[in-house]
Amino acid sequence: MKRLGAPAIVAAVPLAVILVCVVTGDLLAPFPPNAQDLMLSSSGPGAQHWLGTDDLGRDVLSRVISGARVAVVGPLLVALVAVAVGVCLGLAAAYYRGRVDAVISRLVDVMYALPALLVAIVVVGISSGGYAVTVLVLSLLSVPTAIRMIRSAASVQCGLPYVEAAQSLRLPARTVMFRHVLPNIVPTVVATFLLDFVVALIAFSALAFLGIGGQPGSAEWGVMIADGREQILSEPWLSLAPAVLIILTAVCATVLGDSVYDRLTTRREAR
Repeated sequence: MKRLGAPAIVAAVPLAVILVCVVTGDLLAPFPPNAQDLMLSSSGPGAQHWLGTDDLGRDVLSRVISGARVAVVGPLLVALVAVAVGVCLGLAAAYYRGRVDAVISRLVDVMYALPALLVAIVVVGISSGGYAVTVLVLSLLSVPTAIRMIRSAASVQCGLPYVEAAQSLRLPARTVMFRHVLPNIVPTVVATFLLDFVVALIAFSALAFLGIGGQPGSAEWGVMIADGREQILSEPWLSLAPAVLIILTAVCATVLGDSVYDRLTTRREAR
């Protein structure tokens, strides 16, 4: 961790806390996230309720902790799917070139032309889809970025002598791509994964804020922001708590991704 530098360590600490909330879920929450106490409705932050309560007396801190799982797991799945598809198609385009590269590149160009968030709103809204549909749609919309970034990095590697040497030994294309080229583009794969995660995190929150893909009244961060927007002046803690966590998660993931990318690139060049 020391080799990653101070910014990476500072960014990793909040992310670690958020991941603990994702794993433990309601177990870490001081109160049941959906427990109502109308006697304590709209209470400000205090010793008992650190982030206050909403208009139904539900503890905001408990709801934020409980909502971390929904807020983070979906974007992680989106990033995993996008990077997995991006690695396969990006490596294929860079290695085979020619018609394979042309077909994949045209497909990426077509998907890039689509307004991603608008498409997600329309598809998820029309299908009345829930969490799974949102993950699927955002995964498909994240694939073009992953393909383009990984193809760019793999194209450089495929032009180096070690790839030509592997080809001269008649090694299978799959072996060359995944055992020789892929390890040399790990920094790009990591950076792509974290970029897709951050974009998906924001998209998930935006859709939930608009009432698409999220359950009304649930502890999802985007839904909590939407529920508290009318009381933003009188009860700012209702919206600020989840909003700050979304921003904090996105910024920390970006900083950590940059540090890991620089570290892995430096290590690979040193070899």
